[in-house]
Formats: sequence, structure tokens, C-alpha cells
Amino acid sequence: MSVLVYTESEQGVFKKAAFEVASYAKAVASDLGTTVTAVSINANDTSALAAYGVDKVLNVKNDALNSFNANAFAQVIKQAAEQENAQVVVVSSSADSKYLAPLLSVSLNAGYASNVIAKPESTSPFKVKRTAFTNKAFEITEINSEIKIVGVSNNAFGLVESSGSASAEDFSPAIPELGVSVESVDKATDKVSIADAEIVVSGGRGLKGPENWGMVEELADVLGAATACSKPVSDLGWRPHSEHVGQTGKPVASNLYIAIGISGAIQHLAGINASKVKVVINTDPEAPFFKAADYGVVGDAFEVVPALIEKLKAFKAQQ
Repeated sequence: MSVLVYTESEQGVFKKAAFEVASYAKAVASDLGTTVTAVSINANDTSALAAYGVDKVLNVKNDALNSFNANAFAQVIKQAAEQENAQVVVVSSSADSKYLAPLLSVSLNAGYASNVIAKPESTSPFKVKRTAFTNKAFEITEINSEIKIVGVSNNAFGLVESSGSASAEDFSPAIPELGVSVESVDKATDKVSIADAEIVVSGGRGLKGPENWGMVEELADVLGAATACSKPVSDLGWRPHSEHVGQTGKPVASNLYIAIGISGAIQHLAGINASKVKVVINTDPEAPFFKAADYGVVGDAFEVVPALIEKLKAFKAQQ
């Protein structure tokens, strides 16, 4: 029996979340006195997983799986879980994993706890701490099924390096009929992914127009952050919809979230509430975001942000 972990990759390269869920799986396996087996789908090099506690890698190579398909990926993980007799399956909280996890739960007759933020409170009974009510509260969930599926919140557990090595073996599961075909995929390059980012710099209508987005991108560049925006900004076409964060866009669970010119609609706050530290820059001291933020600056973004950029550049130059 081992703890099974699905390690996500994109264009053959593991995502940061893959190493975080591997670290989590290692912690669970240590409590259970067992090992960690990872499922890797079309990753180029799986050796990096050993540094985060993986003991064995099931390496799936299949061109039909080059594009994500929830049903197909769930079936691959199911067959791996059955082969390894896994009692615990760990996935991330990415959009893909949240899509496939319920399908996997049904096929394995397994209980599924999403948005988990810490290793199990206990393993017998199996209890995990997770966020609830759009990250406004915590709850302890007990999973009573024989097989448990745990969805780990992004940036909640962190990366924990381990010593050791991982064996690798080819794994050739049966692939179900996909039902859909992907003709092409256009992806942004040389940018930090919102899903993987530890820092996110986000802008709203307070920036007045797309021509002013340069300072948001410059601040993000200085911090090594991803750029994002509020829903009205993407609806107006100032920024691509792929940057829209919030309850109706992409959820954010970064270590630092900087909101520039965003008033803080309830849907936006619900989608970024899992971020650990929230900073808001706004001219309106009554903006709802100030009530949710850890730090707030009441001021003109066109004055505050350039000054912040210069201070950060000066600080980094001293390092």
C-alpha cells in the first residue's frame, strides 16, 4: 500500500503544484508508515520528484493525453491507484484537478476533501483541515471511505525537500474514448502562471485604461509575480480573460496579493480570500477591499505604484 499522488505537468514540465502535492503526500505517507508513488503524464523528466519525497514514479507516455481530458486522466489515476492498492490519493487544487477529482471519487468509491490546507489531523480516523465558506472559515472533515482523495490548496502546505531517490517504471493504462479533440492550444509564454504564483499583482478599473497597465507589469516583474485583473477590466477588453481572478474567474491562493485600483466586489474578494497577505492601493478609503486587506494604502495608484517600484528596485540592488 502506498500514497498515490498525481503530479501535474504542462508541456512536459512539472508545475510547482506537483512538488507541493508530492511534499504533502510524503508527510501523509510518513504518518502511515508507507511510501509515495507518483503518477506522471507525459512529463519529460521525472527525476525531480525524488527531491520532494516520491519513492516511485509511474510514467505514462501517450500522445492522446497531451491535452487535458478530465475523464481520461481520472481513469489513468484510478488504474494506478488500483495497481498500487493506494488508500490515499493526493491531487492539487488546480482547475484541472478539481475537474477530475469528483470523477475519480465516483470511480473509486472514495471520499473527496477539497481545499485541504494541512496534513491530516489524524489518520485513524482520517481527518483533514480544509477551508469553507469561500475561505472565511475552517472545518475538520472526516473521510470514512476505504480510499481517501485529498485536494491540497495551492501554497498551503509549501515545498518540503526530502533526501532519497525514486524508481521509475512505464505505466500503460487503458485510455477511454476521449469524446473530444483539441485542434490547437495557445498559451502565454515567459509569464508567471496565476495558479503557480506566490505573488500576484492585480489591477482594476481605477487604472483608467489599458494604456496604464505598464506599471502593473513592471511591479510584477520586480517582484517575480503574476499579473491579474478584476472582472470589469477583462469584460472591457483591457486585459485577457485568462487574467480575470475572483469567484467568477480564477481563484487565487498566493502568499501575497496586491490589488491596485480594485474596490473589492464580493465576488472578487471571495476568489482571492485564500491569499495569505492582501494589500490594497486605492484612493477611496471606504472601498470594501480595505476591510478584507491586511495592509492598505489610501492614495493615487499613479503616485504610489511608481514610488513602490523604485523602492523595491533600490532594495533589491542592495542584496
